[in-house]
Amino acid sequence: MIITIDGPAAAGKGTLSQKLAQKYKLAYFDTGMIYRAVGIDLITKNIDPDNDVQALKSAENMTFSKMMELSKHSEFRSNLGGQAASKVASKTPVRQALLKMQQDFAHNPQFADGQQAQGVVYDGRDTGTVVCPNADIKIFITASPEVRAMRRHKEFLEKGITSDYNEVLAQTKERDLRDSSRASAPLKPANDAIIIDTSDMSIEDVYNNVCQIIDSKKQ
Repeated sequence: MIITIDGPAAAGKGTLSQKLAQKYKLAYFDTGMIYRAVGIDLITKNIDPDNDVQALKSAENMTFSKMMELSKHSEFRSNLGGQAASKVASKTPVRQALLKMQQDFAHNPQFADGQQAQGVVYDGRDTGTVVCPNADIKIFITASPEVRAMRRHKEFLEKGITSDYNEVLAQTKERDLRDSSRASAPLKPANDAIIIDTSDMSIEDVYNNVCQIIDSKKQ
């Protein structure tokens, strides 16, 4: 079974995807990690993520093991890492270089320990439209920019990261615009995706809702 969970930053898709993968015993693939890895790779080398040539070079040399190593960087999950990821993800050559790695995983899904899995839950922005357009179930999670910015703001504070809500909101809107207007694979739900607005929902409400959808599809 292949399930895609797409949506903008801080909509709740990461937590949802991991809970679903655990419940249905499927592999979990956070596709955003690939772009964050490229972004952080450039940052650690003091290279501007907007540098087309260097971004492509990093993408072409990216491996799963290197991605996991870069994920340990202190800025990997920060706003800086997110902004860098969004910038490199807007480059068509970079996306093409990383697409095959994502698609191959659907044919040979594995758990973190290397054991074979019977399917995968993809967590991303274009997994239902580009990575796995033939996925069994496609979900698009969204929420208002204000709600998502507040979630991210609180997340940073809980982790001891200095954060200003207005700044996070401005960056959220900037990223939404960049992600939705990019020429290649813009952020949008697949035509056959089920869209869920989580602005006024708890993660448990969203989780239970999606589980009902998956269970009904499996019958």
